[in-house]
Amino acid sequence: MQELLTYFDTIPTPVRTLLLVSGIVFFLILESVVPLFRFDYKKGKHATVNITFTLITLVVNLIGAGLIVAAVHYNETHGTGILRMLELPVWLYIVVGLVLLDLIGAWLIHWLEHKVRWMWRFHIIHHSDIYIDVTSGLRHHPGENILRLLFTSLAVFILGPSFGLVMLYQTISAFFAHLTHANIKMPLVVDYALSFIFVTPHFHKVHHHYVLPYTDTNYGNIFSFWDHLFGTAVYEKDLDSLVYGIDTHFKTEEHSSLKNLLLIPFQPYRHPVGRK
Repeated sequence: MQELLTYFDTIPTPVRTLLLVSGIVFFLILESVVPLFRFDYKKGKHATVNITFTLITLVVNLIGAGLIVAAVHYNETHGTGILRMLELPVWLYIVVGLVLLDLIGAWLIHWLEHKVRWMWRFHIIHHSDIYIDVTSGLRHHPGENILRLLFTSLAVFILGPSFGLVMLYQTISAFFAHLTHANIKMPLVVDYALSFIFVTPHFHKVHHHYVLPYTDTNYGNIFSFWDHLFGTAVYEKDLDSLVYGIDTHFKTEEHSSLKNLLLIPFQPYRHPVGRK
């Protein structure tokens, strides 16, 4: 297990990029073999918008990586951080670290983005996609990327994980972003059983239903038990009843134009059904 941390501690950026691209390509192929829904859309045009946001995400994360490195360095220098205080066996250190990084760096900020209006303005871009597929996973406004980066850095500062553990977490996190958004059909019995621990494709699709209350459920990224613990978990077995998108931005020119998507946070606010 220590070898795993050592590997990710020194993993080259090109290798991480290759893993990210390989994940997208793998699920793109899988979507054509076992699709959950057969969308009537121009997949290339749809992917172009989303992959542009993915590239923006990579750039923001690359530039902001210094914050994470600084947090790791501070904890190493001062011996601070919850994980350092616990002195756990390596395998348990990895498990606890991943679980808590997911709580603060993913679940918490995602929950806040749905509860705090100005944060929601940025998160709308992710929810406005009416064709959820693997390219939707990293469809985030640059402003939201910054928010998520800040919360990941906060999680690192509080927990004190090694740089290798942080890189392992981010790699797994990216994989789950691809997996849970991919337009793939998983056997319902398998998906349902796994959904009590992990965020599964069907579990997350409920979150992308176009109206409340489903929109404000299933915030998890890797682990779903945070949603079960905090009472925000919903499982809908009849996925045919789901409609992707967000009720405030259903016009094609609003959810498919890169320019408009970048401007949405600064446009007049629109109250969704149920209001926020």
